[in-house]
Amino acid sequence: MLFDLKTRMKKLAMKTVQNWLDEYGASHKNPTNKKIHWLCIPPIMITVIALLSLIPDPFNHALFHWGSLFVALVMVYYATLSPKLALGMVLVGSAMVGVVYGLEQLSTPLWQSSLLIFVVAWIGQFIGHKIEGKKPSFFQDLQFLLIGPLWLLAAIYRKLGLSY
Repeated sequence: MLFDLKTRMKKLAMKTVQNWLDEYGASHKNPTNKKIHWLCIPPIMITVIALLSLIPDPFNHALFHWGSLFVALVMVYYATLSPKLALGMVLVGSAMVGVVYGLEQLSTPLWQSSLLIFVVAWIGQFIGHKIEGKKPSFFQDLQFLLIGPLWLLAAIYRKLGLSY
């Protein structure tokens, strides 16, 4: 058992960002599914940050909470895969934390709006995969839940002619 864990960890460490993006992209070829992912992944990430921000914390600050700590930890993960993409994700993650702050200012409780958006966005994701005819990548490996946002940013980098 321990040997299998060591082997698995070694395999994970050897995956490049391009390996992750290619694997993720293999189940995201259908144009409709791709569009759905562009519409659904950012709201899912925002609502995860929002829901985490609701956990009582010692920071007691509008922008520093468990949600922003989650963003910081995800940025460390991204930096291990691609420092250039991680830099872009710092901007994206910061904007998402800002959106959460904006959602907190609405009259609807944050947990209600976030939960509704989260559920609707995931329904969209599963509809996209039904159209694609392939299971979501995270059924294979939970890390793909973090690769989705990176996959979107990598597409922007490619369009802009930026390397990652």
